[in-house]
Amino acid sequence: MALNCPDRTDEGEPCGECESCTRIWGGHTALDVVEIDAASNRGVDDARDLRERAMYAPSTEGRTKVYIVDEAHMLTREAWNALLKILEEPPPRVIFVFATTEPQKIQQAAAPILSRCQRFDFRRIGVPDIVARLSTVLEEEGASSPEEALRVIARKADGGMRDALSLLDQVISLTGGEVDLDSVRRVLGLVEDERYVELVDVLRNGPHEAVFGLVQHLVDEGYDLVEFYHGLLDVLRTMLRLRLSPEADVDVQDDVRVQLADRAEAFSPGDLVRMLSAAAGLETQGSLRRSSNPRLPIEMLLLRMSFLEKTVGFEELITALGGESKTNSGEGS
Repeated sequence: MALNCPDRTDEGEPCGECESCTRIWGGHTALDVVEIDAASNRGVDDARDLRERAMYAPSTEGRTKVYIVDEAHMLTREAWNALLKILEEPPPRVIFVFATTEPQKIQQAAAPILSRCQRFDFRRIGVPDIVARLSTVLEEEGASSPEEALRVIARKADGGMRDALSLLDQVISLTGGEVDLDSVRRVLGLVEDERYVELVDVLRNGPHEAVFGLVQHLVDEGYDLVEFYHGLLDVLRTMLRLRLSPEADVDVQDDVRVQLADRAEAFSPGDLVRMLSAAAGLETQGSLRRSSNPRLPIEMLLLRMSFLEKTVGFEELITALGGESKTNSGEGS
């Protein structure tokens, strides 16, 4: 947008008010900005057509022709080869922008392309920034929501502003405009924190067979077990952080933080690391994604955790075997 803005700032930022900026920002037709979906225009003929179109000058002298190729990793090897020459020697005032979420596929299909382009990696948007934007959107719509509900949406969006706005719109549509913590969890299929606290109590005190009842309860209430699994990873990670550093800044409600911190004391850091490693391994191995019935692998995971032997300190082991620890021997002398 800044390339064709006549009133851009000294830092190169667009003004956002001129005709060129407003047309692009509003999604209207702009003669000098062309967006192409590479997922549906991925063949060599499409690339040759793009190459020929790029030879035409911009609509006005002094402007720049911009071709934005979205989902660029979908282009075939032959299509990339057809574009190679024009990327080496692009026409005057023509810029190609290749957008992709999977740059490694371009590396595999057409490695020479990367050496002829400047690469800019965009980071995920932080949760506070997404929450601030969602609050602004709700304010403009004459609605409001507690911050905790918006934080749940922001975490679910995983750094994507567009995903966050889509989730917010989904919640508003299905609840008639009521955006609170309960409605957000219900619409997104998220499991309440209290269920995870209940699970931790089972892992800490048993009985082991309570695992089956807990999972059955989740299934009966229509929860997505894969979502439950991802929430379990977050809970175990939070407990480990609180066990290692009680003052750690964790993204949970205050009352849930107190409950998890209290229960984390029942496990050693080593125990929590082993539990988190076992849970993460389920996704690493791909068994959860391959299974048509995720209930079984999740039940087996929870049972392994419940049967996990607690870590015993070396001095405790010596004492249990009838020996004398160094601490006691030092006091005796």
